[in-house]
Amino acid sequence: MIAVIDKKLVSFDEFIDWYPENSENHYELRRGVILQMPKPRGKHSRLAGDLAFALGTVIRQTNQPYFIPKECVVKIANDTGYEPDIIVLDETAIADEPRWERESIITLSQSIKLVVEVVSTNWRDDYLVKLADYEGFGIQEYWIADYLGFGGRRYIGSPKQPTFTVCSLVNGEYEMQQFRGSDHLISPTFQEFQLTVDQIFNSCPSIGTQT
Repeated sequence: MIAVIDKKLVSFDEFIDWYPENSENHYELRRGVILQMPKPRGKHSRLAGDLAFALGTVIRQTNQPYFIPKECVVKIANDTGYEPDIIVLDETAIADEPRWERESIITLSQSIKLVVEVVSTNWRDDYLVKLADYEGFGIQEYWIADYLGFGGRRYIGSPKQPTFTVCSLVNGEYEMQQFRGSDHLISPTFQEFQLTVDQIFNSCPSIGTQT
């Protein structure tokens, strides 16, 4: 459950100054409002960890100058900042980031190769709000891992089922491809990524189709 910490509007810098160190919770800033986000647990946490490991393996095997930080805040705007479930950064672009070394903050879209969100019950965030914000910010690739088919039918169809959506930025807009079951994931950035959707989602036991 997402909780509103304070209805008072704050700037991104005020949010960063406020952010408690060593907190057990995750927080995001959306249109000036500080939100306490549910911390990934259980299947959600395992899927994010396994997917990050798989991506890291591809990065190492192909000698790409990318890395996956443990923690990172993306400044989308002066009133909005997100902590993606997984983010892949470009080592060669980090030198131009004024706040990376000191605060682990990303302010430039060219530093980001990929953002991944694992969908939970607040699915509108990933399919609607964050998709629009990541697109507007200029993030080249965005994955939506909906392992339980939480998304609305207008996004994943009917009957609802586990769906992996790859959004690729083309001429400033996301083009979306959806993959299910035995489909091999196709990524413009990580063409060597060979897993099927079943292989990705089955890293979590007892994941099945939701109708």
